[in-house]
Amino acid sequence: MKGYVLDYINENEFRKLERALKKYNMLAYKRLSFNYYPKMRNGEFVGELISTNKKEQTEKYELKLPSDKMFAAVHGEIKLYYTVYKKEKTVMLDTITPTDILLEGHMSELTTYKGIMISKANAEKDKFKIDLLSMLQNNK
Repeated sequence: MKGYVLDYINENEFRKLERALKKYNMLAYKRLSFNYYPKMRNGEFVGELISTNKKEQTEKYELKLPSDKMFAAVHGEIKLYYTVYKKEKTVMLDTITPTDILLEGHMSELTTYKGIMISKANAEKDKFKIDLLSMLQNNK
C-alpha cells in the first residue's frame, strides 16, 4: 500500500469536532477534507512541526485552518494537531481546537451575535469580546 494511513487517537471525539467544524466553518472543513488530508496521505505533512522523537520516529504537527478573523479573536485560531509515525506510515489525528466551542456546537445549536457564534456557557463574555473588537475596528 502506498502512502500514509489516517487514524485517530479518539475517533468518536474527533468526528464530533469535525462535524461541528463542518457546520460552523465550512471553509476550514473543505480545506481539511479536500486539500490537507490528501496531502497527508501522500506523505506531504502540512503545518508547523512542533516536536520530533527520533527514538520512536514520530513527528508532531500543528496545522492552522482558515477562519474568520473575528472568530479567531474571540475563540482562538482553529488548529488541527496530528502525529506522524514514520515507521508505521500512519498519521494519527489528535484534535481540533478550540475544542470547547466546537464540542458545545456539536451538543446543541449555538447562537450568533453580530455574525460570530457564541458559547451558551460564556455568552456575556463572548458578546463583550465581540463588542470590544468591533469598537476597536471602527476606530481605525
